[in-house]
Amino acid sequence: MPNRTLFREKMGEGLDQVAIAGGAMAVLCFDLDNFKTVNDRLGHAAGDRLLRWVAARLKENVGGHDTVARLGGDEFAVLQRGPQPQSAERLARRLVEIIGHPPPLENQSIHVGVSVGIAIAPDHGLDADELMKCADLALYQAKAKGRGAYRLFEPEMEEEARGRHALERDLRGALEAHEFHLAFQPQVRLDSTELTGFEALLRWKHPSRGLVSPAEFIPIVEENGLIVPIGEWVLRMACATAATWPDLTIAVNLSPVQFRSRGLVTMVTSALAEAGLPPHRLELEVTETALLDDSEATIEILHQLRALGVRVSLDDFGVGYSSLSYLRKFPFDRIKIDRSFVGTLGESPESVAIVRTIASLGSVLGVETTAEGVETIEQLDFVRECGCTAVQGYYFGKPCPAAEVGRMIETLSAVRRVA
Repeated sequence: MPNRTLFREKMGEGLDQVAIAGGAMAVLCFDLDNFKTVNDRLGHAAGDRLLRWVAARLKENVGGHDTVARLGGDEFAVLQRGPQPQSAERLARRLVEIIGHPPPLENQSIHVGVSVGIAIAPDHGLDADELMKCADLALYQAKAKGRGAYRLFEPEMEEEARGRHALERDLRGALEAHEFHLAFQPQVRLDSTELTGFEALLRWKHPSRGLVSPAEFIPIVEENGLIVPIGEWVLRMACATAATWPDLTIAVNLSPVQFRSRGLVTMVTSALAEAGLPPHRLELEVTETALLDDSEATIEILHQLRALGVRVSLDDFGVGYSSLSYLRKFPFDRIKIDRSFVGTLGESPESVAIVRTIASLGSVLGVETTAEGVETIEQLDFVRECGCTAVQGYYFGKPCPAAEVGRMIETLSAVRRVA
């Protein structure tokens, strides 16, 4: 298969033809999703077999005059002539579907996919470096969209990239500058309306931008590894704050990146000891993404955390693969049902069915089920009727700073007395 050098030569020839004779040429950049997991779990020989399978699928789906190349690692690219962008989008759509269903490796099913970025000459330029930059920006957007997707380059992507780089630069000094703080959202038992604890939520107040949404900065710190020191700060601060409360739990989110960095169990042990917080009052929330990245290693770490006496919950259940195998492999204390289902309970029979099914599953397994994002009495009645055991959301309280937690505890205790 052509390498990066030959690919650039072919691209130069194709751009010359477009400039002289007209027509259009697409550059498609492909990047495998979760390829590292295959190498880590099954070994590099299995990873090589997967790369050969992907290369074969690329070659059999392109036209006779198109060029397929491996740029390095798990990156591939295609040069495609023809009516654009229709031809490129059709090819990208087909390959996302095909590569998203790979054959088993080492008798194990694997979860991989492909993200695709597309740039078109002459629409996005006739310079090879510029076109590759455009395709890379589109690829980044495809990955940010949730992977297993394709995106066509749009000029505003360059502005977004500049903004992202500026945000990343500011994030690098945010921890030292004490710009982060925690907000705490109450968690309530449904049968008794008893306050059971709070979830710690990270907030960033930028000196000039003001409050920056976690949806905006969390993906950046996960990508550049800053989530490891920031996540440690969150855990230590949350434990220290909770130690000053009555006998309530504190829930802290763990990023998949933290599982890949060594020393997570030691760090949790240290944070509990430093704060003087009993382990049973700490609940660590993990998402399916953490399990998907390296299921066996992650579950081993979860067992070590459980051995400390810490509670473990599965967060955002229902929006990912929702694999029941995770529930079989590890005895979670809680399943948290994603807010997207709760928010549509009134108008979506599918959401009602999903919430009811997860709640029923939790009941059978002896696992608590928390419905997130409950904002109205109607939603509260719905999730109670569906069989959920706990709720979290604006109905009982918005996230508040540590200084206001005492008042929140008093308010919810008063509500419970009245109820």
